[in-house]
Amino acid sequence: MRGSLLLRIITILGIYLGLKYFGGDIGRKILYPINLFVTFLHEFGHALGAVVTGGSVENVQVNQDGSGFTRTIGGNRSVTLMGGYLGSALFGNILFLVGARMKPLVKPFLGLLASGMIFTAIFWFNSMFTTGFLIGFALILFLIIWKTNFGREVLMFLGLASIIFIIQDFNVGPTSDLKKYAEIMRVLPANVWMYIWLGLALILFYFNLRIIMKEDKKGPLDDGDESFLDMPKSA
Repeated sequence: MRGSLLLRIITILGIYLGLKYFGGDIGRKILYPINLFVTFLHEFGHALGAVVTGGSVENVQVNQDGSGFTRTIGGNRSVTLMGGYLGSALFGNILFLVGARMKPLVKPFLGLLASGMIFTAIFWFNSMFTTGFLIGFALILFLIIWKTNFGREVLMFLGLASIIFIIQDFNVGPTSDLKKYAEIMRVLPANVWMYIWLGLALILFYFNLRIIMKEDKKGPLDDGDESFLDMPKSA
């Protein structure tokens, strides 16, 4: 089981890196919706951080250039700010874990993910582009659920691509969030918090990999105040 799973991970990683670094214009076009999806995870992390700490969400936007922003009211500002980078890292790892080791949960999780995108598109509406992208992506996920058997591979690809993107983008993507976070948590400057966030993302990925690659003796798991939070344009 471990060998076949490792081969699947290496294959998916190879496809992503091949498209990103050797795919040229075609690779960029194929990965374009994936990059927008990562932006959605980032902004959804902000939104969720506000909601779980007693705040509310005004709107969420994903821009065509890969940037995005989330407007929130109330809640714990530090948690809301962290929710973007660390929340998206957590979401990516969950996607990867479910796809790799939790086969019975693949289709329900794809459905939950698609439903979350549709909810964001409608109830946290900000632009036609954002709503169109989120609903279109969600419909593709539902199509994968109903018409294909590639749910595991799709979740693993989305999760792994999200994790890699987030780690690579640590000194670009969350810059504005880090600046605002450092203004609240004045004990350390923004560039130190940047490496703390990166370290937490790497640790999360490390332990996730350990769980994924661990042999299960009972059988593998796959059997049985108003704030304006933004994700700058990716490099």
